[in-house]
Amino acid sequence: MQFDSTTINMLVKGIWETIYMVFLSSALSYVIGIPLGIAMVVTDKEGISPVPLFNKVLGLIINLLRSVPFIILLIMVLPITKFIVGKTIGSNATVVPLIIAASPYIGRMVESSLKEVDAGVIEAAKSMGASTWQIIVKVLLPEAKPSLLVGAAISVTTILGYSAMAGFTGGGGLGDIAIRYGYHRYQTDMMMVTVVLLVIIVQLIQEVAMRMSRKSDKRIR
Repeated sequence: MQFDSTTINMLVKGIWETIYMVFLSSALSYVIGIPLGIAMVVTDKEGISPVPLFNKVLGLIINLLRSVPFIILLIMVLPITKFIVGKTIGSNATVVPLIIAASPYIGRMVESSLKEVDAGVIEAAKSMGASTWQIIVKVLLPEAKPSLLVGAAISVTTILGYSAMAGFTGGGGLGDIAIRYGYHRYQTDMMMVTVVLLVIIVQLIQEVAMRMSRKSDKRIR
């Protein structure tokens, strides 16, 4: 493989497409996933406002969505992708299945983080007459912030992995380059370059998230 201007431009474009897909889908998935996680914690039988039936139904829906392998989900939602975006290939089209796959996953990550909050802190807020909304905004989310940031690092890197899989259906980004050149054309050197670039992106995401988590953790001050 020769690193001529065409190859470099292709890799640069692949990096930006990957970053675009991952961070746009992550942001939109968190818009859905955070309310899902909060709802699961609040309506739990030991939650602030228990609604067991709602909790079980929501939990079942989340588990069903999470149990579908991404590559299968990617194909299943092609009609939805076509309806929303107008096409089924490219980085914009990949965002749709990424959101559908990541939202329930993030919901569970948020639920896990919120359940780590000390029950005594919640009880203290209740005793002072705080409403459910106030407990969520002023107690649960702030107290769980370090754990939420660690969970965000895990979630975003998982979405990055999903975006690479989308290369099998022409999803764009580094995954698409790896599959087109490394798999279909047997250019293993190009595939290794894309793998290295993906690893670098993952490490950067992990480092930034972990630094933010440590900075927000009151226990290590």
